Amino acid sequence: MLRGGLAGAVALGGAALTTAPASAATATPDGGPRTTPRPGTAEAALRELAAGNRRWRTFRERHPDETPAVRRSLTAGQQPFALVLGCIDSRVPPELVFDQGLGDLMTVRSAGEVLDEAVLGSVAYGVLELDIPLVVVLGHQSCGAVKAAVQADLAGTGLPRHIQYLADRITPYIDRTKEGDARVDSTIDANVRGVRSLLAAEPDLAARIAAGELAVVGARYELTTQLVHRVA
Repeated sequence: MLRGGLAGAVALGGAALTTAPASAATATPDGGPRTTPRPGTAEAALRELAAGNRRWRTFRERHPDETPAVRRSLTAGQQPFALVLGCIDSRVPPELVFDQGLGDLMTVRSAGEVLDEAVLGSVAYGVLELDIPLVVVLGHQSCGAVKAAVQADLAGTGLPRHIQYLADRITPYIDRTKEGDARVDSTIDANVRGVRSLLAAEPDLAARIAAGELAVVGARYELTTQLVHRVA
């Protein structure tokens, strides 16, 4: 996914993909229903997210799947095409970052993308019950949870109890080869890679990956450019 943002070549399981060109619309400009089928594979889902992030960062959002007709249709069920595990940061809402609408994405959010049983169960529900083919672990620039973990580790001090729970899960990914802001920035990427690896190792998800039915990828959102790019 995501070389040169979510545009350009998309790497998935060793296969090179290209994202859909900007002209390949998935919704009408006024936010109407989709004009192409909902993505049914990880590759197609990546292309859809690539196109959506391109629209977002170039201020050409379409706000798809928000019409009265779409809202009525969703009362009968949902078929999200991707699940995004992201941070709770108010600056990184997945539906906006990827310019998607109602019923398009299942989102799970915890500070620093930290995993616990509720988060794992939520991801598993999306994959196993709704057959979602793509899970994106989405970190972001200037993550407060990661910064708090790094600072507490440096100072050797504890944090309030529930926040310490988060820090304890981020601490194994702290990059102590770096100093200052560079340590925080590198740890953000390492944390994404770690969470992605933990998810991919979950037996139920691993079985789907092995069968070619699921991809779990790591990505990062840059606050300064609104670009999503892969964390390999």
